Amino acid sequence: MNLFSVTAPLAIRCPDGPRRLMAEKFPHPQGLLYFEPFWHEGPEDGLIHLVEGALKGDGPWKVGDCVVTVAGCQGSDPELAVAFAQWQAYLQGCGGQYLHPDDILAAARARGALV
Repeated sequence: MNLFSVTAPLAIRCPDGPRRLMAEKFPHPQGLLYFEPFWHEGPEDGLIHLVEGALKGDGPWKVGDCVVTVAGCQGSDPELAVAFAQWQAYLQGCGGQYLHPDDILAAARARGALV
């Protein structure tokens, strides 16, 4: 399965940090670019990440030393479940406040994504 076609919520775990929810994900020449939920509202440096390395696998996936899984699979993670619920509630109730898809793609392209 192609990581970029998955519509289920995805989480990423790198050796040097906690599991994080991926709100947006993009191929990048150096690996994977992803945006955490609420990336558009906060300090982008902390909510937008580039993971360097080749993308491998069919789910779970590996990028460099990080592993991407479907959130909530193979053991639930209450913190990610809450984060996902908050993100979904925001998207459903924001009244169109979230960025237009073209603006999201432009933000990814500005960071070198291959979209």
